[in-house]
Amino acid sequence: SVSPSPPAIRVRPLTCTETRRGDRQVVHSLGDGTVHVSAARHDATFGFSAVFDAGASQEAVFEGSGMRQLVELAIDGFSCTVFAFGQTGSGKTYTLMGPLAQSETRPAAPGLLGLMQRSFACLLEQSRSRSSDLALSASYLEIYNEQVRDLLSPGPPCALPLRWSKTRGFYVENQLSVDFESLEAIADLLLQGSQRRRTSAHALNRHSSRSHALLTIHIRSQAVTSSPPPTRVPQPSACPSKQGTLCFVDLAGSERVKETGSSGELSVEANNINRSLLALGHCISLLAKPRGKRTHIPYRDSKLTRLLARSLGGSGITLMVACISPSSRCLSETLSTLHYASRARRVTTRP
Repeated sequence: SVSPSPPAIRVRPLTCTETRRGDRQVVHSLGDGTVHVSAARHDATFGFSAVFDAGASQEAVFEGSGMRQLVELAIDGFSCTVFAFGQTGSGKTYTLMGPLAQSETRPAAPGLLGLMQRSFACLLEQSRSRSSDLALSASYLEIYNEQVRDLLSPGPPCALPLRWSKTRGFYVENQLSVDFESLEAIADLLLQGSQRRRTSAHALNRHSSRSHALLTIHIRSQAVTSSPPPTRVPQPSACPSKQGTLCFVDLAGSERVKETGSSGELSVEANNINRSLLALGHCISLLAKPRGKRTHIPYRDSKLTRLLARSLGGSGITLMVACISPSSRCLSETLSTLHYASRARRVTTRP
């Protein structure tokens, strides 16, 4: 039994809007893996494996969070997952993907690329340097209003059934998987899928993700060996193939409907988002208990927890990046995220 990669914390800068209205900065990184929250009636310190303050570059987050090691483990045949969690507008999508304004005609500056693009580059670099033949493919889906939708299939996104089997666990039936061999090809798939994902504007975030998105890289490796001498007796393969996965999960942000000013369809979306995040938090809380004291883990409470069941408490290795705002106005949500991440530190899996 080993621990997953410990949660990493990222504190975004105060926005211009927050500065203009006089919000105070209540979250401070102390430089030794600790975060200090200081406000009226609140004074708390949290310890983590890595804390990235407002000045941390995208490259620093990639190298310091353990993401490079996660890519290498996926190539070695492990099931690896990284997910970004936090309040809406806290910087989750930016951490994973970089600026939202990028497109085929306006690519992001190299220094602003997120964990996804850096992992793709690392994966392809490793595949060239290792003496193994890698077959790579990608699938990309979103969970919107408790419906699972394929973001790579042509045509309007339609709901796909979520099934369970003893050998595969929970899986999405008829999901499209696309082969790729270059950095440009996987970057195009990411861009294509993210542009089809549901987003909306509200009081807290002009580009609020209204769905949870999961991009999975499937990695099949076969060691390359020199041709054996001819023989009459068939020899068993000395180099079996390995099958690993690298899954990136961009969770929709937790939010209070009163704060966002959401109504109508946006309110329905927010309620579904909060319900699935509550189910995820419940599973993490139960998994954090010692194995002898655990009760049933309710993965079936939401589509999100079903798809993350193996990553959270099964045979996978998982990295959580908790994104928080330093603003005094977001204090309640920030404390909630920090407590959430603290519980996740205690979860162990069996890769």
